[in-house]
Amino acid sequence: MDFALSDEQTMLRDTVREVLTRKYDIETVRAVTDTELGWDKGVWKSLADIGILGLTFPEDDGGMGAGPVEFTSVMTELGRALAPEPYLDAVLVPGSLVAATADADTRAEILGGLASGELLMAFAHLEPGDRWPGAKVATTADGGKLNGTKTLVGHGDCADKLVVSARTDDGVGLFLVDADAEGVSRTPYRTHDRRRGAQVEFTDAAAVRLGSGDATQVIADAEVGIQTALCAEAVGAMERALDLTVEYLKTRKQFGVTLSQFQTLTQRAADMYAQLELARSMSLYATTALSDGICDPAIASRAKLQICRSGRVIGQEAVQMHGGIGMTAEYPVGHYLSRLTAISHTLGDAADHVSVLARSVGDHEMVMIG
Repeated sequence: MDFALSDEQTMLRDTVREVLTRKYDIETVRAVTDTELGWDKGVWKSLADIGILGLTFPEDDGGMGAGPVEFTSVMTELGRALAPEPYLDAVLVPGSLVAATADADTRAEILGGLASGELLMAFAHLEPGDRWPGAKVATTADGGKLNGTKTLVGHGDCADKLVVSARTDDGVGLFLVDADAEGVSRTPYRTHDRRRGAQVEFTDAAAVRLGSGDATQVIADAEVGIQTALCAEAVGAMERALDLTVEYLKTRKQFGVTLSQFQTLTQRAADMYAQLELARSMSLYATTALSDGICDPAIASRAKLQICRSGRVIGQEAVQMHGGIGMTAEYPVGHYLSRLTAISHTLGDAADHVSVLARSVGDHEMVMIG
């Protein structure tokens, strides 16, 4: 099986890398994430101009009709650059939900706005007390009015519209809500990895339902896509953390020789590389499954479990082998560790995924060897 990118996919990856590399180094990342918005509108416009924001939307709705290989390539480059632009939270996730549920007119309007960069959205699903994979969805929708509280809404502070899950008479529905509408109250916050989020409260807030019937499966499929995208982003962050560590070992001297001359350190760097390749393989596994139309939560959990484990090893080793400089805000490796930690805690950490996979062991046939 050929896992190499096509010429078009390689060009997409290289274009995104060039845009982000031209803009971001660690000083710029810190300066941008210290602003109130937390990301750069100029970079956002550049991504819109080259078609990245509409990458996965159907061509009839103003997109490019690309698939999982393309969006995970973009996510990997965002991870490498520590770019804070909310591609996943504000475009990819809410856009996929709208594409799966909305009527043609709504879909064209919303997806066209997302693709152009003029519209920002967020998915409000988790509630206080929820822990993946459980989501009680206590928010209610009655007569076109929403009541309830949503938390951990990624980039919900800057969203123009929200896609909100709420309890209805026929299960869980998805609703479109103007973020500044009467009855909507947002409490923004910063996360430890310098990103943005919000808690959102709804009090008789006007909402328009997207589609009909129970949307539980649509949400579950979206979470598989989120897991896959986060895995790809983490691979990019791990790649760069390893590169920085190897560069440091080759240039930093101690006792008159470079650190790369110490066998124990080179062995630890080799272990980091092995962890990276394990993570890359599992991320590719999840991406390939989606490309083949297989939206399997178990596959996403397997990939995310390895990402959590590899991210912890690579992030902590990178900081430790840099010594004191690795702990400073002015040096990038600590920021990569912070982002990898945030990814590992999004939609389940390693322990959560082990638990989920363990419960499904009985669903598989036993293979006898020997």
